[in-house]
Amino acid sequence: MDELLTNLIQSIPAGAGGFIILFGMILATLYVLGKGADILVDEAVLLSVKWGIPKMIIGATIVSLGTTLPEVTVSVLSALKGSAGLAMGNAVGSVICNTGLILGTSSLIAPLPFKKNVVSKPNLILCGSAILLILCSFVFKGRVPQYIGFVFIVLLALYLVWTIKSVKTSSSEEEESADSSTLVIILKLILGVVLVVLSSKILIPTVQETALRCKIPETVIAATLVAFGTSLPELITGITSAKKGHGDLAIGNVIGANILNILFVVGASASVTRGGLAVEKNFFYLLYPSMLFMLLVLLLTLKFSKDSLKRGVGLILLLAYLAVTVLSYFV
Repeated sequence: MDELLTNLIQSIPAGAGGFIILFGMILATLYVLGKGADILVDEAVLLSVKWGIPKMIIGATIVSLGTTLPEVTVSVLSALKGSAGLAMGNAVGSVICNTGLILGTSSLIAPLPFKKNVVSKPNLILCGSAILLILCSFVFKGRVPQYIGFVFIVLLALYLVWTIKSVKTSSSEEEESADSSTLVIILKLILGVVLVVLSSKILIPTVQETALRCKIPETVIAATLVAFGTSLPELITGITSAKKGHGDLAIGNVIGANILNILFVVGASASVTRGGLAVEKNFFYLLYPSMLFMLLVLLLTLKFSKDSLKRGVGLILLLAYLAVTVLSYFV
């Protein structure tokens, strides 16, 4: 099936008409990715509430896992197909997109309130994970080895266990009943997974063919267009949270999704690739510095701001995201 799909995409005629078809396919599959992740997250929350699991645990684990599922699916399938650059670009690009575009846009809509005691430790874990990824890339001379991928997966498991334990000790919410039947919720969950997986299978060869015809490195495509598309669930969550006055949910979801992008997306992609993931030069002089800059801005804001992420900080993050997106195509 994969070979047939690749052959069909490669058979799309060259020229302006072919580009329109390819870009249309990319946009359509990205949209389906986002909708599939939305269904998955919504139904996971309903199921968890129905089974009596505290909502804060859902937000700290299942929501972040659900909104990161497109990145994981795209990156792992890319790594299995030998496109390590697409996997790495999507993971790091998603961190940049989540922090710059999503938090920036959300805070411009309304300042995002937060509680320091809730976000400080997860944010430190995020910064530590990013630094660990960069150090590994340097130490192993432009590569994330396969066994490091397994190390990242173990660290992810420890993070999730810590999150669940910490939320359990602080949660005091009363649970609500869910009207939908368990069978309906499970069927919708399966639908969400199917939409994500199938659209990812279409997206990968389409992006590769587009990059080839445009003579643009697939890492650039992954770090910008694909990263934006697979971050749509976080973007929708962030904007909705800001409009409803739940800024802490938007910040928490982005921090959680970023941790998962580094530990889960990179870890899973590296662990399924015998030679590990290659880290190309543009990561060291553009993508990594951009990611560190945005995370530093977020770290300082959460540390020194009294109780909210202001519009001024959001503007800085958004401009930084726009700058790195433009530079990705010119550098």
